[in-house]
Amino acid sequence: MTPARSATGAARVSVALALGLAAGVAIAVSGSATALRVARAIEPIGTLWVNAIRMTVIPMVVSLLITGIASVADLERVGQLGRRTLGVFAGLLVVSALISLLVAPALFALVPVSGPIPLPPGSAEAAREVAGAGQPAGVLAWLTTLIPANPVAAAASGNMVSLIVFTFLLALAITRTPPASRDALVAFFRAVSAAMLVLVRWIIALAPVAVFTLVLNLAAQAGPSLVGAVGAYIAVFALTSAAAVAVNYPLVALAGRHSLRRFARATLPTQLIGMSSTSSVATLPAMVESADAVGVPAAVSGFVLPLAVAVF
Repeated sequence: MTPARSATGAARVSVALALGLAAGVAIAVSGSATALRVARAIEPIGTLWVNAIRMTVIPMVVSLLITGIASVADLERVGQLGRRTLGVFAGLLVVSALISLLVAPALFALVPVSGPIPLPPGSAEAAREVAGAGQPAGVLAWLTTLIPANPVAAAASGNMVSLIVFTFLLALAITRTPPASRDALVAFFRAVSAAMLVLVRWIIALAPVAVFTLVLNLAAQAGPSLVGAVGAYIAVFALTSAAAVAVNYPLVALAGRHSLRRFARATLPTQLIGMSSTSSVATLPAMVESADAVGVPAAVSGFVLPLAVAVF
């Protein structure tokens, strides 16, 4: 995808996002039951789109990891890339946590609270489900799940970490097979990756319509709750998240030696899909496109991006 085409697509999604928000708020303010039913009726279009983009994730993760690692065929280079990747991830997590710890408490202290806070529909039920889910597994129990007993089941259940561990080990094994076998397998998974990218481009082309339907119903349902404490909380959370993201842009210029303008244009589609779908996994195909737009080698993006989805 060329930068111009990517920018055009991002502009269309941005317009759809703004129109969906505006129309949804207008529906919420008007209180029209008919308009609200229409917003609910067309939301499945957006849900189908999210499902479509998510269905590409598993084959893309497997094909990208295998081609990214097996094509290197040098375990020392793979290990170096892995150490640098995990180091960068740790740094991003620490910086993001520090921003939240330093900024969020002061901002939340400004949130107006007087009496019970009206929660959006369904939020209380969701909170009870989370509270009743039990205690999280300990570190040792989590470690035992890293290697899946059934890789197919891990893929089917969306267990990205276990799937990536299996795929990583498979890719390492491929590097130790005879050249003829290795080349055939790498060529096969490279073809799968290319086909998935074509499919992703078809799906992303429908993003403006899907984003509009998703945001329209969300804004129509949550419109009244966006006034007061809940609205202030959402605004503070969004601003804090934006500040954490903004910190990464100077790192791109310094460490990545990329133009901030080019980087921002390339990553905007990924960010818009993330905001509208609220799914980090759903952004992976768009991230691959963004990485290609700024010239990141396929061997690097194929290793780093699936791991980023699993870690973050």
